[in-house]
Amino acid sequence: MPINYSLNYSRRLTGRARTQPANRQLGCMLAFIAGAVNAGGFLAVQHYTSHMTGIVSAMADQLALGMYSLVLVGFSALVSFLLGATLSTLMVRHSRQRNLHSEYALPLLVEAGLLLCFGLLGSQISGFNGFYVSATVMLLSFIMGLQNAVITKLSNAEIRTTHITGVITDIGIELGKLLCPDAKAPDRARLRLLAMLALCFFVGGVTGALGFKHLGYSATVPLAVTLMGLSIIPIADDLLDYLRQRSRRR
Repeated sequence: MPINYSLNYSRRLTGRARTQPANRQLGCMLAFIAGAVNAGGFLAVQHYTSHMTGIVSAMADQLALGMYSLVLVGFSALVSFLLGATLSTLMVRHSRQRNLHSEYALPLLVEAGLLLCFGLLGSQISGFNGFYVSATVMLLSFIMGLQNAVITKLSNAEIRTTHITGVITDIGIELGKLLCPDAKAPDRARLRLLAMLALCFFVGGVTGALGFKHLGYSATVPLAVTLMGLSIIPIADDLLDYLRQRSRRR
């Protein structure tokens, strides 16, 4: 029974059929992971990699100050985030056209694989200072773009997990409705979701920073394993369907 429950839980969180509770649970998990990656990545290379607003603002300042090498690092982060979101969208559309169970699970498995590579190989390439910083910023930004696109698509843009500016803004809007008696009634369920997303991002950030401080790059391995556990069952379902169809043709 526990095994069946775990399998069904994975299908419910990352499978093709979506429910609002599953979207919200997955969103909170991904917000935690994004917070951990963002904070741990900062300790690794002194660059945040999830919020493009801060990166673009920093690029403008650095350009004005003549810090052109840092402008290039920021630009590489921006492009990598964009490419991650693009790849995620292409994978979702490819799976959707073929009616696959792994419509949303496949991008998360790619994210898990990239995090695992960072956790296992980061310490080995950290000695190459210039290359290492750029490569790490690009990798983590790509991961964040990948993740943000998939949660945006599966939740119909209700949930975003890699930055909390919009989340805090929406919390303020809902609190304004709550405090104004003649305003439209606040969506209390959405307010709870937004608060949980912000909290999970913060707790993830603390966990990622402490993990990197004490464990180094291997602190990302549990995050990768968690994502693999969440995404592998829908992908296995697609593989089993393929094998069944192939055996029928014979």
